[in-house]
Amino acid sequence: MNALSVKKQLMFAFAALVAAVVLVSVVALRNLAGADARFSGFVHGINERESMAVDVRIDANRRAIGVRDMVIVKEAADIESAKKMALDAHAAIGAHLKRLTDAVAAAPDATPRERELLAHIVQVEAKYGPVAAHIVDLAAAGKRDEAMEAMTKDCRPLLAALLQSAREYMEYTSKGGDEVAAASTAQYQAQRWWMSLISLAAVGIAVGLGWLITRRLMTALGTEPAQLADAAHRIADGDLRPVEGAASAPADSVLASMGVMQSQLVTLISQVRGSADQIAMASTQIAQGNNDLSARTEEQASAIEETAASMEQLSATVRQNADNAQQANQLARNASEVALRGGEVVGQVVETMRGINDSSRRIADIIGVIDGIAFQTNILALNAAVEAARAGEQGRGFAVVASEVRSLASRSAGAAKEIKQLIGDSVARVEQGTGLVDQAGATMTEVVGAIRRVSDIVGEISAASVEQSAGVTQVGEAITQMDRATQQNAALVEESAAAADSMKQQANDMVGAVAVFRIGDDVRTPAMDAGGSRARADGLAMARVSTPPRSAPLRAVPASTSTSRAAPVSAPGTSRPKVHVVAATPAPRRRSAPTPELHVVRPSTAPAKAAAMPARAAAEPVLAGDDDWTSF
Repeated sequence: MNALSVKKQLMFAFAALVAAVVLVSVVALRNLAGADARFSGFVHGINERESMAVDVRIDANRRAIGVRDMVIVKEAADIESAKKMALDAHAAIGAHLKRLTDAVAAAPDATPRERELLAHIVQVEAKYGPVAAHIVDLAAAGKRDEAMEAMTKDCRPLLAALLQSAREYMEYTSKGGDEVAAASTAQYQAQRWWMSLISLAAVGIAVGLGWLITRRLMTALGTEPAQLADAAHRIADGDLRPVEGAASAPADSVLASMGVMQSQLVTLISQVRGSADQIAMASTQIAQGNNDLSARTEEQASAIEETAASMEQLSATVRQNADNAQQANQLARNASEVALRGGEVVGQVVETMRGINDSSRRIADIIGVIDGIAFQTNILALNAAVEAARAGEQGRGFAVVASEVRSLASRSAGAAKEIKQLIGDSVARVEQGTGLVDQAGATMTEVVGAIRRVSDIVGEISAASVEQSAGVTQVGEAITQMDRATQQNAALVEESAAAADSMKQQANDMVGAVAVFRIGDDVRTPAMDAGGSRARADGLAMARVSTPPRSAPLRAVPASTSTSRAAPVSAPGTSRPKVHVVAATPAPRRRSAPTPELHVVRPSTAPAKAAAMPARAAAEPVLAGDDDWTSF
C-alpha cells in the first residue's frame, strides 16, 4: 500500500467495498433461491401428496356410505342416489390413486417407506374395490341379505385396512413435511449466521480501509487540508515566516515540503536583497565613471576649437571653388539647353521630311484614283451610247448613266484640286525643312563655344584645388586624431550610461519583486517597501543626473584662440578637484570592507567649470544606510 498513489488506494478501498457488497448480495440471493425452492418443493411435493391421500380417504368413506345406504334404504330413488354416490366415489378413488402414484414416482424426495405405504394402499384398494362394486350390484338387484352379509363379512375389514393405510401414509407425509420445515429452519439459521459473519467482515474491511487511507492521507499531507491551503495562501501573499507545524510534520509530507520551500525562499530573497545592494553600489560607481568621461569629452571639445581656425582659412578657398563650380555648372546647363534645342530642331526636320513623304504617297494614291475614275468614265460613256441606241423614245436608262457620268466628273475635279493643294503643302514643308537645318548648324556652333569656356573654368578650379590640398591634409590629420579619441570616449560613455540604466532598472525590478515578501518578524507593508526602494533608486540615479551637460556646438574662432586649450587628463602634475559621493554604509552582516572613495577629474584650466564643481558635488544625495534594504 505504501507504493500506491492516493488515487489507487481510494480505488482499491472502494473496490473492496463493492466486492463485499456483491458477495453479500450473491449469498443473499442464493439463500433466497434455496428458500424458494424448498417452499415450492414443500407445496408441490409432500404437501400435495398428503392432500391426495386425504382425498383417497375421503372418497373411501363416501363410497362406504353409499354402499351402506343402498343396503339400508328402501326407496328406489334413494337407492339410485346412493348407488351414484358409491360409483362416483369409486371412480374418484381410482383417479386419486393414479395421480398419487405418478407424483410419488416423479418426486425426487420420495422415500422407499413412502413408496411402500403407497403400494399397500393400492393393494388394499385392489381388494376392496371389487368387493364394494359387488355389494353395489347385490343391493341394486334387491339382494339385501347377501349384500348385508358381504358388507359385514368382507367390506368392513377391507375398509378399515384401507383407511388405516391412508392414515399411515398421511402421518408419514405429515412427519416428512415437519422434517422439511425443520431442515429449512436449520438451514436458515446457518445462512443467517454466515450472512452476519460476511456483513461483519465487510464492515470491518470498510472501517479498516477507511482508517488506513485516512491515516496515510494525513501522513502524506502532514496536517489538515485547510491549514495547508492557509500556509500556501500566506506564502503566495509574500509572508515567508516559518510554516506552523512544519518542523514536527513527517519528512515526506506536504507540510514538511512546504516548510523546506519557505526556508529556501527566505534564503533566495536574502540573496536577492544582497544582490540589489551590490547593484546599487555598482550603479553609483558607473555614474562617477560617466562624470570622468564627460570631462574628457569637454577636453576634446577644446581641441576641436583649435581646428576651427584652420577650417576658417580653408573656408574662403572653398567658397571660391564653389563659385567657380557654380559658374561652370551654369555654363554646362546653357550648353545642355543649346544642345537640347539643336536636338529639337533636328527632330522637327525629321518630322517635316516624314510629312513630305506622306504627302507624296497620298499624291500617288490620288493619281491612282483618278486613273480608275477615268477608266470607269469611259465604260459609262460606252454604256450610255449603247443605251441611247436602244432607248429610242424611252431614255430612262440613258438618264441614269448620264447622272453617274456627272458624278464621276465631279469626283475627278475634286481629286485634281486636292492634288494641287498637296503639292503646294509639300513645297512649303521643304522650305521649312531647309530653314530648320540652317538653325541646327548655328546651334551646333554655339555649343562648341560654350564647351570651350567650360574647359577654361575647369582648369581654374583644378589649380585652386591643388592649392587647397596641403591645408586640407593637415586639417584631416588633426580631425582624424580628435575623431578617434572622441569616438572612443563617446562609445565608453554610451556603454556606461546603458549599463547604469540597465542596472538601475534591474535594481528597481528586484526591489519591487521582493517588496511583497516578509521574512521573520518583518511586518512592513509592500507599499512602504516600494516607497523606500523608489527613494533609494532616485538617490542612486542622482549621480548620473548631476553630470554636466555636453557643451553646445562651438562657433569657428580665430587661430589665436587655440592657446586656451585645456591640458589633457593624463598630464602629470595637473590638479584635479575631487567629487565625493557618500555611498551607503554597508551592514556588517553583508560586507566587511567599506566602499572606496570615488574621484571625478575636472579640467584645471576651466575656471568657470571648476568653480561650479563644489556646488554640484554638494548637490549629490547622501544615500541611506544598508539597513534600510532589510525592510522591503
